Amino acid sequence: MKQTFNVTGMTCSACSAHVEKAVSRVEGVAAVSVNLLSGSMQVDYDEAAVSSDKIIAAVTASGYGASLPQKAGGKAAAPRREDAAAGELKQMKHRLVWSFVFFIPLFYISMGHMMGAPLPGFLTGMDNALSFAFIQFLLTLPIMYLNDKFYKVGFKTLLHGAPNMDSLIAVGSIAAVIYGVFAIFQMNWGFGHGDMDRVEQYHMDLYFESAGTILTLVTLGKFLETRSKGRTGEAITRLMDLAPKTASVLRSGAEVEIPVEEVRVGDHVVVRPGQSVPVDGVIVEGASAVDESALTGESLPVDKSVGDKVAAASINKSGAFTFEALRVGEDTTLAQMIRLVEEASGSKAPIAKLADRVAGVFVPVVMIIAAVTAVVWLVVTHSATSALTAGVAVLVISCPCALGLATPVAIMVGTGKGAENGILVKSAEALETLHTIDTVVLDKTGTLTQGKPKVTDILPAEGLTENALLGLAACLEIPSEHPLGAAIVEEAAYRQLPHQPAEDFTAVHGRGVRAALGGRVCLAGNRAMMEEAGVDLSPWLPRAEALAGQGKTPLYFARDTTLLGVIAVADTPKPTSRDAVAAFHSLGIDVIMLTGDNRRTADAIGRELGVTEVMAEVLPQDKERKIAGLQEQGKKVAMVGDGINDAPALARADVGLAIGAGTDVAIESADIVLMKSDLMDAAAAVELSRATIRNIRQNLFWAFFYNSLGIPLAAGVFFPLLRWQLNPMFAAAAMSLSSVTVVSNALRLRFFRSRFSSGAAGSGEIGSVRSAAPREEDINQKQGGNTAMTKTMKIEGMMCAHCSGRVEKALNDLPGVTASVDLAAGTATVNGDVSDELLTKAVTDAGYTVTGIQ
Repeated sequence: MKQTFNVTGMTCSACSAHVEKAVSRVEGVAAVSVNLLSGSMQVDYDEAAVSSDKIIAAVTASGYGASLPQKAGGKAAAPRREDAAAGELKQMKHRLVWSFVFFIPLFYISMGHMMGAPLPGFLTGMDNALSFAFIQFLLTLPIMYLNDKFYKVGFKTLLHGAPNMDSLIAVGSIAAVIYGVFAIFQMNWGFGHGDMDRVEQYHMDLYFESAGTILTLVTLGKFLETRSKGRTGEAITRLMDLAPKTASVLRSGAEVEIPVEEVRVGDHVVVRPGQSVPVDGVIVEGASAVDESALTGESLPVDKSVGDKVAAASINKSGAFTFEALRVGEDTTLAQMIRLVEEASGSKAPIAKLADRVAGVFVPVVMIIAAVTAVVWLVVTHSATSALTAGVAVLVISCPCALGLATPVAIMVGTGKGAENGILVKSAEALETLHTIDTVVLDKTGTLTQGKPKVTDILPAEGLTENALLGLAACLEIPSEHPLGAAIVEEAAYRQLPHQPAEDFTAVHGRGVRAALGGRVCLAGNRAMMEEAGVDLSPWLPRAEALAGQGKTPLYFARDTTLLGVIAVADTPKPTSRDAVAAFHSLGIDVIMLTGDNRRTADAIGRELGVTEVMAEVLPQDKERKIAGLQEQGKKVAMVGDGINDAPALARADVGLAIGAGTDVAIESADIVLMKSDLMDAAAAVELSRATIRNIRQNLFWAFFYNSLGIPLAAGVFFPLLRWQLNPMFAAAAMSLSSVTVVSNALRLRFFRSRFSSGAAGSGEIGSVRSAAPREEDINQKQGGNTAMTKTMKIEGMMCAHCSGRVEKALNDLPGVTASVDLAAGTATVNGDVSDELLTKAVTDAGYTVTGIQ
């Protein structure tokens, strides 16, 4: 069976690797996967051979804690994980703030006089040497107490034979403190015996500030790293919130509203327009168009009638219907998606950092060298002072400050640079993993395409103009609730075409609409509707088939039995999609388009954009399996999506990237969010990752270079020949220099510039009739020398990428408007000839406040 366990005490990938190794040794365990980010472990084991208690015991024996997750009614688990993460961050912030409160005066007292800073009289001169030393010791103790986790975990893992980064921090800082205490005793002995030379010798041989520096700066790095981690439980909570809380069920001939948990298999459930389907089932009465985009990714509502299946979380867009419940509770499609997100998040392997991989060798080797150094010096010089000085110098020069900062500082600068460019990186692991990606899987709807239908082609019959056909079509579609009709109405409104009210309007399910205009019967619909009405389509079929072959939906319009023309509607590619695909190819990355849409539409879009491979008609469960299948082939996979249906695949991928204007569930499931909702930024993110990892490797090289070069010097290897020996003071200076080098190198990332940017690609609406077919208004406008008006809106209330994404989507949904939102400045730049009132209404309806338009 498969079982998930909560694991506590893990701080780095060396910890997760040790837990995984310990559990895999238990007889009866077939497979184990530890997720450092979520603090969880998935174990596949034989219940007959081993129990969960034995697995927990194995984790405990390895120095960590484990427990089975509590199940207190479905949703409780996710908030508990979220609260635990928030609590950990709050506790770490408390430790960090108070560490700096004591570290700043400690550093000033120990190093200030070297830079000419004044010190109080009671701390200066040889007479006050003990006060000078003891006050540093007192300031160091609170820092050690606040960060005692390093000692508890570090020494615990060291005793279990699996040292990690905490072990390096613990050993290095405690060595500095022990030497400082030793120096205080030496000065005390000097004062007591009148040996002022000894007092002077140890007066500046205090290394309390080294311990304070190690603990405070590494805690800062850990805090920044923890803050960047996403809250994986929130995605699952949002998925659960998709399903309605109640359902209208027919019981004893009466309609009763009950909690969705009480719906039973066989119940007849009533769903009205605008309501969500509560459970899975099959329609027994009525018909409607159902929006299944949350589950299938299909951008257009699907016509449903008696005998068709409906799934939980899909939305009824038009007519009312009654369905029989077939799958309820944990068996619904939505519940399976939730389970997939949980499993995919739990099975994601942690990234083993180079510093952690060498920690298991570095720490014991350094300790052995320090011990050997002390023994050799004691034997040769017969001086305990010389032996202790040399031994501590080895430990201090090997101090892990630079080693601990090498990764988090570069990650901090890299993620900051990403945010500056609209790329929100949620975890260091994601930024590290992204540089290894060789395959990117792109969702079609809303990621590569606009996510809403638009008019692409207008083909009027002889004797009619485009505007005449479009105006008549809009009159027929205005009363319709169908999104294809809405696209026609939107295009007509954009062209400011007049319209007349339709009479005797009838919507024919699965066919189209019928109405009277000017006393004559007019039809709008698909081929089946026209043929049933006796309209001759033969001259138009080749052109209609050509449009369908391009992934467009041809809609026919007729008056009586005469065809007036064809209007094609499609979910068109975004302006930068083709350039983004080309950018991935230039980075050596294969591009796969994954969609729930039909094969014909998907292939047409794929050909237009130049993707490597197209996977069409894929359900959410299959999307996740497709990603897993690519990973089994040895590929490193990134997934880019925006819909709820993409959440399991985003969680399963090595790196999940969500479009900022997409659904909250997709954003929470992803590792990286593209705040500008531009696919070009995904390519820029790969470049940023590669630059960051290159910087990290350089940092680690310099950290090890300084440590490794200094160890022989500190141990006295060169003393017999050159009389060179590094005392602890210079060892601490070398350690500080390595930290400065690492931080300075990381700061070079601030000058990173990507070859790909969201503004570099094409503009306009590719494939849209608005860019493909110039209108009289456009021609007149160009002849008059005018261009579309650019306005800047000041907007209040935007707090995060979700907010800016919603505002940007609301503005771009306006006919003829292209908008981009700057979250940091609180502004939106709008291109288009639209009134201020319409712009203000769009932003206000989205829930934000417009304070000015220029």
